[in-house]
Amino acid sequence: MMIEILYQPEPELTKEEFAGILDRSGLGKRRPVDQPETLEGMLRNADIIVTARTLERLLVGVARAISDFHFCTYLSDVAVDRAFQRQGIGRELIARSHQLAGRHTRLILLAAPSARDYYPHIGMVQHESCWQIPPINDEADSKGVLR
Repeated sequence: MMIEILYQPEPELTKEEFAGILDRSGLGKRRPVDQPETLEGMLRNADIIVTARTLERLLVGVARAISDFHFCTYLSDVAVDRAFQRQGIGRELIARSHQLAGRHTRLILLAAPSARDYYPHIGMVQHESCWQIPPINDEADSKGVLR
């Protein structure tokens, strides 16, 4: 049975609710849910936060993005509560985030390993050349070299 979901921009989402949905989605294993200051920074510095809630206001999904609103939009988080997955919520969160950023922007994301098969299913195209510099702990990096 499909339930009615309300989607809306929610820039004031709390770090507590954010941590909860990350945990309930499984994405919490890959995010700093035990670091409230980091979560707060992730939320306050995001350009776009879209939530999915039940009529009872239960948070069942969130998308968080950073955008220049002209060329590219980095979709940094798409999290849907495991109990509500396979209902189109993730697809709708992505579509609404892209709409808010401007559909003329290139939507970019790095998929969690467990979600790799999901994104082609909703029409996203894999890019074969993605490069990153992992986080560097300056205190531990005595050589000053990018790793």
